[in-house]
Amino acid sequence: MGDYSFKSSGVKSDDPRLVREVLSPPRGIKTPLELGTGRSGIFQMHFNDASQISDNLKNLILTNWGERLGNYYYGANLRSLTTEMTALEDFDAEAMMRIQAAVKNFMPYVELEGFNSTIDKAVSSEGDGMSVIGITVRYNIPQLRITGRAISTQLYCIG
Repeated sequence: MGDYSFKSSGVKSDDPRLVREVLSPPRGIKTPLELGTGRSGIFQMHFNDASQISDNLKNLILTNWGERLGNYYYGANLRSLTTEMTALEDFDAEAMMRIQAAVKNFMPYVELEGFNSTIDKAVSSEGDGMSVIGITVRYNIPQLRITGRAISTQLYCIG
């Protein structure tokens, strides 16, 4: 019988040609807009679901009714609360109610866990009554097994 060579019969499982990194496609544009780098393209992108949902939730909270083209009632509509700060005794309860309603309508896959706010009245040195309301919302995304996330944002108000 003849000599047989098995050198061309296959590739070893640890051959580097078999290992290829699979890159996830972009999930959405990061806001605020930034020029893209690397594989993002013209604008910076989110490449995982958790960061995209966090960005979407922050935008939902900061959007007021009438600011979204094609959907007048999109957003938590918190700006009107900032003008009523002196008259509204329970800002936290009203803000959380509005955020819950917006999340229920537009992002039902997000489970809100907690909410707190802080008011800093000493923002302006001129004494013009400008204050900042810091809002922190804690949330979970059960379908993605993401728990214990939080986002923080600020609202400016005069009063």
